[in-house]
Amino acid sequence: MTDGLRASDDHANQGSAALAYGRIRRAIVEGRYAPGTRLVEQTVSEELALSRTPVREALRRLEVEGLVLFRRNRGAIVRSAGADDIRDLYELRARLESYAAELAAERGTPGDVGAVTAAAREFDRAVGNIPSDRPPSSEVVWAVHEANGAFHGAIVVAARHERLHQLLVRTVDVPLVFQAFHRFDVAEMARSAMFHHMIARAVASGEGARAGRLMAEHVLLGRDRLLSEGAEVGRIGGP
Repeated sequence: MTDGLRASDDHANQGSAALAYGRIRRAIVEGRYAPGTRLVEQTVSEELALSRTPVREALRRLEVEGLVLFRRNRGAIVRSAGADDIRDLYELRARLESYAAELAAERGTPGDVGAVTAAAREFDRAVGNIPSDRPPSSEVVWAVHEANGAFHGAIVVAARHERLHQLLVRTVDVPLVFQAFHRFDVAEMARSAMFHHMIARAVASGEGARAGRLMAEHVLLGRDRLLSEGAEVGRIGGP
């Protein structure tokens, strides 16, 4: 009986920690927890209506992912990325994803190519939900963000290079990507969709060098959008 109660408590704690992780992560990605913000366990637990234990576990998980830093006498702090960080991250990402696109054109199976093409079409649908007469809601931007991640993920899968996949997981900065999309206007969203289709066609036709060049340009356009506004957002590695 005691073992059963303990197992039930452990399951509940894991669920609470996952809930805390998801909510804190989303708040940082959306910018509601700004770069440099102290994430005080007691305050965050009160905001989320959870105990401090799952919040502490969530913060440690986010530290491993690079979302927060722990500083002596200050606790958890939302990590920030200045202009130099943005340049470095995006230029590294452009090189890695360019290589992934080249390999996808050379190694991708017909199924891989189909998945890349389908992901490009799904991104079109997400972009199509963006209103032209007002700023998009966070939910709409999230849908675009997730569809974009699915496209880039399909390219990496088609590349058939596990070590490269691991490097990109640590390099792609989820809050930066989200904030870039949040700043894009309708024309810039359409341009991203166009690049996805051009990359997909190059991959499908086996044009590795062209796919790589297109991917590099596509990634660096996001960098340029962020730097144009002097953006500074939190950093996390993710797919």
